Amino acid sequence: MFLKHSQIAPSLMSAVLKAAEDAARRIPPAFPLEATVAVNPFLGQTGEDLATASARLRRVAGSQATQPAAAYAAMIAEGRLSDADLQAALDAASSPLKPQDLKALKAIATEAEPGTPTALPTVADLAAAETGVDWPSIIEKTIGLWAAGQFDRGQALWSPAPVPDSFAAWRAWATHDLTPEIAGLSGFCAHVASAPDTADRAIFRAAEALGLDDAAAETAFHRLYMDLGGWSQHARWLLWNAELAGGADRTLADLLAIRLIWEEALLSHVPEISEKWAGTVAAHGAPVTATPEDVALAILQEAAERAHQRQLLAGLDGGANTTDRPALQAAFCIDVRSEVFRRALESVDPSIETIGFAGFFGLPLAHKAKGSDVVEAHLPVLLTPGVETTSHADPKDEQDTRIAARASRAWGRFRQAAVSSFAFVEAAGPLYAGKLVKDALGQGRKAAKPDPAPQVIGGLDAKAKTETAAAVLGAMSLTRGHGEIVLLLGHGGQVTNNPHESAYHCGACGGYTGEVSARLLAGLLNDPETRTGLVGHGITVPDDTIFVAGLHDTTTDEITIYDDGLPVARLGDIRRMERWLAQAGKIARAERAPALPGATPATVAHRAVNWAEVRPEWGLAGCAAFIAAPRAATAGKDLGGRAFLHSYDWSADEGFGTLELIITAPVVVASWISLQYYGSSVMPDVFGGGNKLIHNVVGGIGVIEGNSGRLRPGLPWQAVHDGERLMHDPLRLSVMIEAPRDAIIDVLERHPEVRDLFDNGWLHLFTLKEGKVDARYRPGLQWTDIGEGPAA
Repeated sequence: MFLKHSQIAPSLMSAVLKAAEDAARRIPPAFPLEATVAVNPFLGQTGEDLATASARLRRVAGSQATQPAAAYAAMIAEGRLSDADLQAALDAASSPLKPQDLKALKAIATEAEPGTPTALPTVADLAAAETGVDWPSIIEKTIGLWAAGQFDRGQALWSPAPVPDSFAAWRAWATHDLTPEIAGLSGFCAHVASAPDTADRAIFRAAEALGLDDAAAETAFHRLYMDLGGWSQHARWLLWNAELAGGADRTLADLLAIRLIWEEALLSHVPEISEKWAGTVAAHGAPVTATPEDVALAILQEAAERAHQRQLLAGLDGGANTTDRPALQAAFCIDVRSEVFRRALESVDPSIETIGFAGFFGLPLAHKAKGSDVVEAHLPVLLTPGVETTSHADPKDEQDTRIAARASRAWGRFRQAAVSSFAFVEAAGPLYAGKLVKDALGQGRKAAKPDPAPQVIGGLDAKAKTETAAAVLGAMSLTRGHGEIVLLLGHGGQVTNNPHESAYHCGACGGYTGEVSARLLAGLLNDPETRTGLVGHGITVPDDTIFVAGLHDTTTDEITIYDDGLPVARLGDIRRMERWLAQAGKIARAERAPALPGATPATVAHRAVNWAEVRPEWGLAGCAAFIAAPRAATAGKDLGGRAFLHSYDWSADEGFGTLELIITAPVVVASWISLQYYGSSVMPDVFGGGNKLIHNVVGGIGVIEGNSGRLRPGLPWQAVHDGERLMHDPLRLSVMIEAPRDAIIDVLERHPEVRDLFDNGWLHLFTLKEGKVDARYRPGLQWTDIGEGPAA
């Protein structure tokens, strides 16, 4: 028999509801494959330090938030971590649980017994151990099968009728799914049918049946959310989107109710585990506190980051001023992959200068591509679109494009349909032999014709044009000193047969390529009406300056230039620019090739069209620093493709509005990228995307491995590991800003959620002065002057 529902006290109802809400807020969102953007997997833990977060994640996910002690021991043995780095990290730690001295810290790294962290068990875990039936796997597969249909985004040929209330949809499914009963959980369908009709009531009933009081409920619920893997993160994305639009979403509560009903049923079905479960509830009720080992590992992680900072401090030894007007100013996205190309381009000719700015170029676009009415959000996920644009062609061409797209979709569905798929292979398979050979040789993909130049729907009046242009140029620190050509480069990564393709594109453009923003801004800044209006904002663009849009393919390091009405008289200048870009591409490919398994400079570009290539490029692997300063601070410095470079001149930032924007948007986005790579490297089983070789796409949402039901968010293992070693050095981001200390403190005081990132150690913060690192931020809005040694 299953436990019966009895009245729950209103106070317990309130406590349980709050615990469910708090647990839900600790889950990071996972964006669908069509527009994958990096997300900080520790988003719900940034209010606490690394050691405490590690203790929490060990309880709810069975994984620690640092590398194992052996990894730090290896760094010490190799000389990568010096005694000075270790001592500086130890001195900076404030926990009373920290090792007493350097010798004790090193002993923990070198003598700690290897072990696997273990999460507190669920009822399903205990029932599996008692009965020998793999209940966690059964739950994973049955919920995964239902969720794949419920949340499908158009991939499935058939799925259940969509029901907005996920809990009601699951109940309708589960009352007819005999899988649990066949596995031995008799009466499960009836138990589901008798469950309360709302998720909240079901959560309340289960909380009482499971004996969860207000102290134990939050981490018990968090444990179940983590057990659901990527499905919880997809639900968190639904909530994220709803709240961004001023609404709400109940899917997370629905999933928790579903998982709790399983727990409730299994506890009733296997009463022998009641005592062990009571012990688990008591463990959940204990406060989450870091152990001495958690603290020591967090200090060792800090030491690893200080070792990298030591190299940065040595490399940033002051900037050189340039006075000549550049023949070419090339504005790249701050993406770390641009650092290599920028350095290469500037080495080609001394008249070239590069600029770094977020790849959406400050334009919050909701865009419709040619032949599509799907609205694409080309902007950081922290923002909401404010401008509607389209690349639709003339009506005849647009209609032809739509017809071709529909025919392609229909043909694809016919090939995959149950009735026709085998017949299709029998009849048409031999005809595809040539295509298969071409694809295998990387010759199957044809270069696509660019969409028409994007246009603002409804247009912009003169005032809107001027204000938009002035705001963007101000944020780019590009209000004076314009070059003869200003090249605005979006970016995207060309890959083949890769579900995570959008993860190689521009995160600042919402996981889309960046040419739409670049082309729209170039057209706006070339507009005579805009140029005239800018004078009233104190910005005079020389008459001979032209703005040109392009796209940087980060896989091939090739540049596409868009001829959106460029003046014929400047053709010679443009051809010279294209020669410079081609030369820089060769230099960049030569630098990147040694790190790509099996690549040579001549074969780097081929990886983009190789349908079997699991590592077409390394993306943002290795990212470790964010530098906001004039280019003079970093020009000529080899930062190894590991730094986000944002151009910023504080002396031209009246009121420090641009500084506030940089700290609250690009810095936060860069931290999400850095911490996603960190989480996918350090906690791959929890926050990583798994093995690319066995991925199956589900619902257009994400991937599963093989035929499991667990959705895998985060980066695939092949994105951070080359098969022998990690290619991403898991470090928390070091943020370096050339600006007055008081101005930075003022921003942090007004944005406590950003301050938490620095106060709790998820980011490091430094100031620069004349291109040199000047001070280190300390928790509590304090600064320490940088001395000569790494202990500063």
